Amino acid sequence: MDSQTWMVFIDGSALPNPGKLGIGGVVYAPDGCVDAFSVPLPRIGCNNEAEARAAIHAFEWLLAKKARHVWMYTDNSILAAQLSLAEPKQIERLAAVYDKARTLAKRFDSMRVSWIPRHKNPIADALARGDWEGAGFGAVEATALA
Repeated sequence: MDSQTWMVFIDGSALPNPGKLGIGGVVYAPDGCVDAFSVPLPRIGCNNEAEARAAIHAFEWLLAKKARHVWMYTDNSILAAQLSLAEPKQIERLAAVYDKARTLAKRFDSMRVSWIPRHKNPIADALARGDWEGAGFGAVEATALA
């Protein structure tokens, strides 16, 4: 990783699965600043859709910040494959959301995605469930990165 790479850990939640969606993530800027997001979505869906929507949210925010190099971490192996394989397996029901995530990912000079086990993604997991305190941010009224 070079000194210009932004690191982002994302997660999506569907409670129950399928159920009410939430997305969350934490972004580490090259200058050491840390931002986070926790957004309940006004829709019902599955955890795979929530994960893709978390990636989309993070990509859009990073593009607005003029990030050029991104390393994304997700505990969802399907999303990791959708973003990293040249020809990922088509999932018809989620094709549009995965296409949007891939289109955004291509706008960076470099974008790497890595799958990590869920236990190594506790901050994003808590944020996807709206648990700012569990993520270590204390009580937060407003949503950051919105």
